[in-house]
Amino acid sequence: MPALTAATTRWGPTAAAPFAAAALATPNRPAVIDDTGSVSFSELDRRSTDVARGLHRIGVGRGERVGVASRNHREFVEVTVAAAKAGLGVVYLNTSFAAPQMCEVVEREQVAALVIDDALLDLIDELAIGLPVVVTGRTTDRPRGAGHLTLAEVRRRGEGGRPLRACLPVPPVLLTSGTTGTPKGAQRSNKVDPAAVTGIIERIPYRHDDVVAITSPLFHAWGLAQLLLASSLGATVVVAEVFDAAATLAQIERERVSVLAVVPAILQRLLACPEIDSTDLSSLRIVASSGSALPVPVVEEWMDRVGPNLYNLYGSTEVGQATLATPTMLESEPATAGRALPGSTIAIVDEAGDEVPTGTVGRIFVGNGAQFDRYTGGGGKEIVRGLMSSGDVGYLTDDGLLFVTGRADDMIVSGGENVFPREVEDLLLAHPDIDDAAVVGVDDAEFGQRLAAYVVLRDGCTLSAGAVTRLVSTRLARHTTPRDVVFVDALPRTATGKIRRNQLH
Repeated sequence: MPALTAATTRWGPTAAAPFAAAALATPNRPAVIDDTGSVSFSELDRRSTDVARGLHRIGVGRGERVGVASRNHREFVEVTVAAAKAGLGVVYLNTSFAAPQMCEVVEREQVAALVIDDALLDLIDELAIGLPVVVTGRTTDRPRGAGHLTLAEVRRRGEGGRPLRACLPVPPVLLTSGTTGTPKGAQRSNKVDPAAVTGIIERIPYRHDDVVAITSPLFHAWGLAQLLLASSLGATVVVAEVFDAAATLAQIERERVSVLAVVPAILQRLLACPEIDSTDLSSLRIVASSGSALPVPVVEEWMDRVGPNLYNLYGSTEVGQATLATPTMLESEPATAGRALPGSTIAIVDEAGDEVPTGTVGRIFVGNGAQFDRYTGGGGKEIVRGLMSSGDVGYLTDDGLLFVTGRADDMIVSGGENVFPREVEDLLLAHPDIDDAAVVGVDDAEFGQRLAAYVVLRDGCTLSAGAVTRLVSTRLARHTTPRDVVFVDALPRTATGKIRRNQLH
């Protein structure tokens, strides 16, 4: 802790502080293990300082923003730490963007320079000339634009310079999931909520000697939070540029991974991987899931086949962390999102903003010290008595467990009845022949809307549309039965695993 205190005094409440502290306390410990090997905390500290000076020397001034479009590798971490040391803000860009989205967000967020993986350079052909571009990742023989620099070249420009002077921290910008359009920029201040950090560590038993594999994108709030939490403990982070289920299982066994950070779609792919039953997963103490709803069948199958090490954290880019379900909670109530974390408050309210009785479904509002400040384009989330809307609906039980029934804007009204897709999707996912499923509402002249199910079958399995509708009609209320069943090869998902429902119509 003395090292962290000293580093925070030097760099403020930024990403630079925990990495600098670990460089003092455990200089030779691997900070990041990626597809190309490992880098120690001391080496990462030195390299990020050189990059910080190099960014200044190519014309990026203190207080400006740098856009980062980078997959999961050491240079993402290096640039994140360097930007904090240089007094720059970071706009974390989605590596799954198409070129028009990338250009729109870069221009909207007014970044002063763009750091982008070599493999993604095709996405910026339309950008205005004059924006400094720094190329990261494993470089290829592809031609680069005039004036483009590699990160190594920027680093060399910063070698041997004067010590960096302290700067006022610039809030980072995280992008929302963008399931229905171009993502919004959510700006966070650099304030640290000690209660939230302590609460997570109290509920999830992280350790300083952990090896933390982060499979979700580092540019997303969940992946970035896991990176910074691991660094604050001096733990080693393991990442890969592209997720592959078999490779991830082998990585867990090879590196003796003790903490696995995932989104629910990753758990589904791991469970479907044939190698899971022959892989030694005994090192895993913690499997931390967040980012989207965790289907009940996935919870039950993971706990049964792998073990009671699953933690489900509920929150969002805007509201921060809200509740946590421990393995004990999930064993008895696999659908729960858990109880409020220390420092967080949960309220269920009606359309008028009044709290509803326990057990009644309503809109979920969250209060804590980790909420975002505003959208960079203006506006924010609805606030009621200091609590912020999560955009979800759900209910609380008498003993404080939160159950999320769905997104408020995913609700389907069919024949006057309200239907949330999650209940139907969970039932479909429990079928042994179904690998993935999504339920959406489509226009209907008689009922206003009718339900349509999009189903992905497991390899080698066959199932009729009639069998799908009978499965639902015999288990759930009549108005929840899909009238349309469409078999597809895969569901459209965001980089963080959320279903793009608007692409299923």
